[in-house]
Amino acid sequence: MAKKPEDPERPGRIKQLRMIAQIIKEANPKGMPIVYASALGTLALFIVIGLVTGLFWYLLVIGIMLALTVGLVVFGQIAQKSQYSMLHGQVGAAAAILQGMRGNWEVTPAVAVNRDQDIVHRVVGYPGIVLVSEGPGSRVQKMLVAEKKRVQRVALDVPVYDIQSGDGEGQIPLAKLQRHLMKLPRNLKKPAVYEINNRLKALPQTLPMPKGPLPRGARMPRPKMR
Repeated sequence: MAKKPEDPERPGRIKQLRMIAQIIKEANPKGMPIVYASALGTLALFIVIGLVTGLFWYLLVIGIMLALTVGLVVFGQIAQKSQYSMLHGQVGAAAAILQGMRGNWEVTPAVAVNRDQDIVHRVVGYPGIVLVSEGPGSRVQKMLVAEKKRVQRVALDVPVYDIQSGDGEGQIPLAKLQRHLMKLPRNLKKPAVYEINNRLKALPQTLPMPKGPLPRGARMPRPKMR
């Protein structure tokens, strides 16, 4: 059988790691040294234990594997924090975070926008419909109420949640946004998610998009780890 041609626009795993490492260096110069120190520290610990117990080669192999694992875990955590710091304060930052979620989530950015560049994004998933706003609470609450009424016209029997993302009182910070959505109850099954999302796509978008592109480019590629 003929092999499927590789996508030239899709970077390989090594290239992905280099791209993420470069982003970490720009956002946090101490990030990569911390990654290296955590991995080398783990390896050094197993080497010392191996020398003391006389199981040097056995523990060396285990130490190398655990050092790589620890390094990748720390690398992922720092990369995520770097992403949040780069997105903080940008228009459409919540959309970039939502679009990076794993699982069966259908994200439609900027379904509602006002002149102050306050935005409401729509997410459809197992919990139902989730409306996520960006902007001061005093302004976005009216937008969320209006958008909720709009989506309920075509999805009356579907649970609708509204979330304000931001650093204000009662709002969810970017770093906790994905976790907050994941904790919502599972009210729908997979076929219903696609059906509802198709219904919502038919709704007209009457409000203008904000000036400048949403920061999709700020999403970092996730290396696939087995």
